[in-house]
Amino acid sequence: MSFLPADDDLDQRLTRDAYAFFAAARMRPLLAAAGPLSDWERFAASWNDMPVDTYMADGGRYRRRRHAVFEALPGGAITRAPHQPHYQSRDYNPLHGGVERWFEPVAEDIAAGASLTTILGFCRALFERLDPASRAWHVETHQFRIEARTGQAGKPTPEGMHRDGVDYVLVLLIRRQNIRRGTTSIHDLDRHLLGSFTLTDPFDAALVHDARVYHGVTPVEPVDPAAPAYRDVLVVTFKRR
Repeated sequence: MSFLPADDDLDQRLTRDAYAFFAAARMRPLLAAAGPLSDWERFAASWNDMPVDTYMADGGRYRRRRHAVFEALPGGAITRAPHQPHYQSRDYNPLHGGVERWFEPVAEDIAAGASLTTILGFCRALFERLDPASRAWHVETHQFRIEARTGQAGKPTPEGMHRDGVDYVLVLLIRRQNIRRGTTSIHDLDRHLLGSFTLTDPFDAALVHDARVYHGVTPVEPVDPAAPAYRDVLVVTFKRR
């Protein structure tokens, strides 16, 4: 279990605003304080080997994805759970909800590697400070690549402004290649805009208290139509068990 020192600024922002954007210059040192990132290059390269998400209800083939589930029990390490489907109700995801979606699993060496272990430990320490009564968590990790092509924008959130139906969310940018747009906006429960920002550099991060706000991301488009264009992110969700 991580004993990461508190970051008062991050904790206060999440408590007060229910979201926080931390640029890479702040986020990377926070992660490094939680543990090693020694396999980061291999971790980031694993986004190059992902299958197409075939569950896209809009018919698009612009999203690639892998998925893994973990458990964090009181006093114990975060351990990987048996592979299982990702499920959201239609209340939270009207486009893709209501069905069990079986995605290809995150590779075992990536799931057990230093970078993901550190990221999960950081999240656990942070979310348990914010919610000290919760000591058992259902944790899901999602590797996403959103591809953009000429005449076909890539949609990071095709379901639109939404909540994930969990307690806390981390969105960590892994790589951004030859794209424009992709702006994240945060809205309160009455759909009023609270803030917006764009993840542009590796380690830029958004943290969200999902029960209190909606979030969404604008489509991405290629800058150079002749070159590959994509947005790679890691999404980590923590839900009380």
